[in-house]
Amino acid sequence: MISLEAAVAELRDASHIAVACHVGPDGDAIGSALGFAASALLAGRACVVSFGEPFVLPPIYDYLPLEVLVPPQEFPAQPEVMVSIDAASLDRLGNLVPSATSSGCLIVIDHHVSNPGFGDINVIDADAAASAEIVFRLLRELEWPIDESVATALLTGIVTDTGRFQYSNTSPEALRIAAELIEAGARPEVIGQNMYERVPFSFLKLEGDVLARAELDGDIVWSVLYQEDLTRWGIGMEDTDPLIDAVRVAWEAAVAVLIKELADGTFKASLRSRGVVDVGSIASAYGGGGHHNAAGFSHTGPPGAIMAAIKARL
Repeated sequence: MISLEAAVAELRDASHIAVACHVGPDGDAIGSALGFAASALLAGRACVVSFGEPFVLPPIYDYLPLEVLVPPQEFPAQPEVMVSIDAASLDRLGNLVPSATSSGCLIVIDHHVSNPGFGDINVIDADAAASAEIVFRLLRELEWPIDESVATALLTGIVTDTGRFQYSNTSPEALRIAAELIEAGARPEVIGQNMYERVPFSFLKLEGDVLARAELDGDIVWSVLYQEDLTRWGIGMEDTDPLIDAVRVAWEAAVAVLIKELADGTFKASLRSRGVVDVGSIASAYGGGGHHNAAGFSHTGPPGAIMAAIKARL
């Protein structure tokens, strides 16, 4: 569902733009949203960015243009134009859903194959390695500025969603766009240091606990993160995204699962695949979503029941 020209026409005449990404944003979601908004400001448009509660962003993103970020309570209730970036479905916008349904025009920019196209204009390309790729193409068509800050934000999206250019979605197009962003001033060393080399010492202790309880069950490696782990080491849930990468390196496993206990006692399962298994379809079966090799879903638990559900789908 590519409607790039329709999005360009709508945005070119817009004076006020509200941008949202999915709850618990990853590097692609927040990088794409902030990069788009920063470019819009340079082009003379009023623009703000937000995401649904919990409105918490890890300090690893401090290098991004956060001046355009506002809490959801300050997000326009009826935006003239609203842009949803990297949200695979309307509910992924959390408590910004009312703004989306009340907007004058909702533009959806995404690369998830499961996205049904919930906007008035849908710019969805499942072949794109990251939503940042689509945002880059859109900015080029709009002829809006891409300075160092914008370029670094968009490159963050591509770097994180391609796993530092090592996942199978690393396409020639992704590499070409990355090269153009570096030419525009993007700083890969800043992205690398913040995204992959910046954790508090206590995170090492937390990671040790999670790895200590890891289990290899056939061709599945899995572990659990409990709320008491977060309390013991003083780590916020928003800082735990790297844990699944620590679990999935076990060579014997085709699928890796990290089950996180949430504050309300429910659980979130993050799944990763080496390519043979489509974990996106497994997550979709339980109300979640994602990609072939990376997906997730929520579940009431306990962890044993979650693993039984996953193995039933495998």
